[in-house]
Amino acid sequence: MQTLAQMCTIQIGHTVRGRLEAEAKGVAAIQLRDTRPEGGMAGGGIGRYRMDPVPDRYWVRPGDVLFRSRGDKNTATALGPEFPPAVAVMPLVILRPNPNTVDATYLAWWINQPAAQRHFDECAQGQNIRMIPIGCLSALKIAVPDIATQRTIAEVDRLSDHEYDLSTRLATRRRQLTAFALHERANRNSSNQNGASSKAVPHFRKQGDR
Repeated sequence: MQTLAQMCTIQIGHTVRGRLEAEAKGVAAIQLRDTRPEGGMAGGGIGRYRMDPVPDRYWVRPGDVLFRSRGDKNTATALGPEFPPAVAVMPLVILRPNPNTVDATYLAWWINQPAAQRHFDECAQGQNIRMIPIGCLSALKIAVPDIATQRTIAEVDRLSDHEYDLSTRLATRRRQLTAFALHERANRNSSNQNGASSKAVPHFRKQGDR
């Protein structure tokens, strides 16, 4: 095994003074909320903000990995080949793996596994807001098979996630259809019962009727 620090450079995200102000033609910036707690980018796209010139080291590029150093879920997201230029903002941490040693998608997968998360649990700091120190992140031990094996592992994991997502959506749809069918049956039976009750009401003749 190797430590994270042995296989990639670690760069803390850009520190922003004050609140970011949206600007249509501003700088594309990735904030913590732009990543999902379980890993991956959140939907909605990356915002653009009014910012002073940002040094190159804070700009992410395809093949980088973003790590959530703050919050209950300290997961990672690999940036694909089509990812646009953007600035990573603290508390995101930029991991730039050596491509000859470790694949970015495999690295993100490893960080998101229970064993790595337990490592972070042991060295997390902060009472109100959980933080992972850079030293703790750097010391994370990672198994490093050959690149082909790493990519296979990452691809199988991606397909497994996709299958789970489809299965979940299918199960939800089935529940909706079942609920609809049961609701329709309940309404039908209720209408039948009401009809039967009205037919069963006896008709009494008034005294003197023939």
